[in-house]
Amino acid sequence: MKQVPNILRGLALPVLIGLTWEILSIYVGNSFILPGWELIIPILIHPMEPLFGGASLLENGIISLQRVLIGFLLAVAIAVPIGLLNGWSRRFDEYFNPLIQVLRPVPPIAWMPLAIAWFKIGFGSLIFIIFIGSFFPVLISTIEGVHNVRIRWLEVAQTLGATTGEKFVTVVIPGALPFIWTGFRLAFGVAWMCLVAAEMLPGTSAGLGYLIMYAYNLGQIQVIVAGMIVIGVIGIASDYLFKLGQIRFFDWQGKE
Repeated sequence: MKQVPNILRGLALPVLIGLTWEILSIYVGNSFILPGWELIIPILIHPMEPLFGGASLLENGIISLQRVLIGFLLAVAIAVPIGLLNGWSRRFDEYFNPLIQVLRPVPPIAWMPLAIAWFKIGFGSLIFIIFIGSFFPVLISTIEGVHNVRIRWLEVAQTLGATTGEKFVTVVIPGALPFIWTGFRLAFGVAWMCLVAAEMLPGTSAGLGYLIMYAYNLGQIQVIVAGMIVIGVIGIASDYLFKLGQIRFFDWQGKE
């Protein structure tokens, strides 16, 4: 019961914004500028109905989510091993850290021309942009996780006669996992934003970003708002799942 007031407090601002939106839409009186909720809600409550003679809101959402998961998992599969080695080995870090620091600040969307040149317009270039967006948050979090493994744990393992490889597997990797998980959470959010932006570019034929841009070209602003709401809901849901994983698997973090 104590959580109910917290939930209500969390809903207060969205409800206020929604009411303000509706009042302003009535005042403006132009659905192309500010559509009312009577135009937006029917799209949200019928997500499986085809839009503009094509895929439905739900189908576009599933397509976008599939793309994000593929690019995200590819980034995880490559960034985690590199991050573990980079954090553990000074020699490895000397070789790779300069390159990481040069490439990390480059926005993922800045890679789009190269992505199109390398993978052509379509699925390959989208996955590449998602991969780039996910890669560096996971990589940096993994490196920081290794660096923050407690020296005392390593000393205990050394006292017990553990080899370097055993310390890496039994101490370093488990100790770094909370940081790595945080990197997953950050990376998925970045990947989701990168995907939606990339789907708005010419040549894409499905996905929430494509739907939003196509709706704009047709002047269907209510579809744009509905798509934005779905993007936000998926983002909140994914972040909540990562939070649950943090609580479930890494509740020991910070405890002696």
